[in-house]
Amino acid sequence: MLNPEITELTTAATDGAIAVVSVACMAILRRHRAASRRRVDLWSWVFGFLTAAAVFGAIAHGLDLTDAIRAWLWRPLFLSLGLVVALFVVGAVHDFQGERAGRSALVPMVAVGVAFFLVTQAISGAFLVFVLYEAVAMIAALGMYVVLAWQRRLPGAGVIATGIVLNIVAAAIQATGAVSFTFLVPFDHNGVFHLVQIVAIVVMTLGLQMGMGREDSTAT
Repeated sequence: MLNPEITELTTAATDGAIAVVSVACMAILRRHRAASRRRVDLWSWVFGFLTAAAVFGAIAHGLDLTDAIRAWLWRPLFLSLGLVVALFVVGAVHDFQGERAGRSALVPMVAVGVAFFLVTQAISGAFLVFVLYEAVAMIAALGMYVVLAWQRRLPGAGVIATGIVLNIVAAAIQATGAVSFTFLVPFDHNGVFHLVQIVAIVVMTLGLQMGMGREDSTAT
C-alpha cells in the first residue's frame, strides 16, 4: 500500500532516482578501474552505500508502513549514510595525500561512521545529528579539494569541490525545510534536497573521472 501523502511519494521517487543515478555513476567509475584500482574501489563503496540508503529511504517514504517497521528501516539507512560520509572522507584523504594516507584513514573513519550510527540509535533527532556529521565531513573534504584545485595537483578537483558545495546546499535545504515547489506534483524540502543531491552526485562523478590515473601525483 502506497503512502497516502503525495509529498512522501515524491520524496520516495527522488530517493529512487538517487539510487539509479548512484548505480550509474558507480558503473561509469568502474570502467577506469584498470588505471585507478584503489581509487575506484573506494568511490564504488561510497556510491554503493549511497544506493543502499536511497533504497531504504524510498521504501520508508513510499509505503504506508507501521511506525515500528519504519523505525526499523531507519536503522540500516542511517548505518549506510554514516558509512557514505566516512568513506567520502577517506576518498578525499586518498586524493589529497595519496594511497598510503587513504589506507591509514580507512579503519578510523569506518569506526566514526559506525559510531555515528550508534549515536542515532541512542538519541532523538537523528537526522539533525546526520546533518551536523555530514557538514563537518563535507567542509573538511571541500577544503582538501579546493587546495588540490588551487595547486593544480589533481585534474577534476575543482569540479569535485563544486559537487561538494552543491551537496552542502542540498543538506541546508533539508535542514531548514524552507524550500518546496510544485511541478506537476508537489515536492517538499526532502524532495528538493534529493533533486539537488542528484546534481551534486553527477558533478562529483564527472570530476572523479577527470582525475583517474593521476591520483598518485597528489601525495605530498
